Amino acid sequence: MEEISILTKEDLINQFKNCGLSQGQTIFVHTSLSKLGFVVGGAETLIRALLEIVGDEGTLIMPSQTWKNLDPSSGVHWEVPEKYWPIIRENWPAYDKEITPAIGMGIVAEMFRKWPGAKRTEHPARSIASIGKHAEYITSTHDLSNIFGKGSPLDKLYELDGYVLLIGVGYDKNTSLHLAEAKANFSSKKFVDESSAILVNGIRKWVTYKTQAVDDRDFIKLGAEYDKEMNIKVNKVGNADVRFMKQRPLIDWAVQWMEQNRP
Repeated sequence: MEEISILTKEDLINQFKNCGLSQGQTIFVHTSLSKLGFVVGGAETLIRALLEIVGDEGTLIMPSQTWKNLDPSSGVHWEVPEKYWPIIRENWPAYDKEITPAIGMGIVAEMFRKWPGAKRTEHPARSIASIGKHAEYITSTHDLSNIFGKGSPLDKLYELDGYVLLIGVGYDKNTSLHLAEAKANFSSKKFVDESSAILVNGIRKWVTYKTQAVDDRDFIKLGAEYDKEMNIKVNKVGNADVRFMKQRPLIDWAVQWMEQNRP
C-alpha cells in the first residue's frame, strides 16, 4: 500500500514546477485534493502554491458550476420525487455569483471562487471562476446558450494559448473537451432546452434557453488515446497523478478525434 504523502506549500511549489508550471501561465485547474495525500493547510495551501507559481502575470481558472440549478427533469435532483419538481422550479434560488456555492466541484473550487480578487462568470449552471491577469477577460461574458463554444471562457483560454492541469482526476473531468464538442462536426450533435433560476433586473425568474447537449461518455477513451499518441507525461505530485498540457493542441486533436469516432 502506498504511503500517504505529507505536503507543505513549498513541496507543492517544487513538485508542480517539475510538472512544467511556471510564471505567467494561464491554467485551467481541475483537482481532487484528497488524491494528493495530506496537504498541510488543505485547499488554502494548494491555492496559495499555484498562485505563487504563476505570479502576478499568470492566471488560474477553476470550474465553479452550479448544475443543481437546472430543471429537475434533467436528472440533477434525482433524490427528489417527481411530484415535487414544480416546487423546485418555483423556488430554487436564483444564481448569484457572489453567493451560490460551487455544488459538487470540491473544496478547492469552492474556496477558489470566494478567494479575494476572484472573478466568476454569470452563467447560472456552468460558471467558472478565475484569478489573475486575464481573469476579467475570461469571465466577462458567458452566454446562456453558448456555454462552451466560440467566445466562451473555454474559447478565450484557447485564444490565450493556455494550459490544462489535471490533479488526481482524469479526462472525464477535463472541461476543455466540451470546447472540442462545440467545434467538431458530427451528426449526433444535438441541442436541448435547459432551464435555470436567474435574476432579471433583480427579480428571480425561471428561464429556459437552448444549448448544445454535452456528452462526456467517450472522454476517458479519447484521453487515453491522446496520452499515447502525444506522449503526455503523467507526473506525480504527492500521491496524485498529474497531467499538465497545452489546451490548444488538445482541442485541435480532440475535434478531429470526435469527427472520426462519434456517429
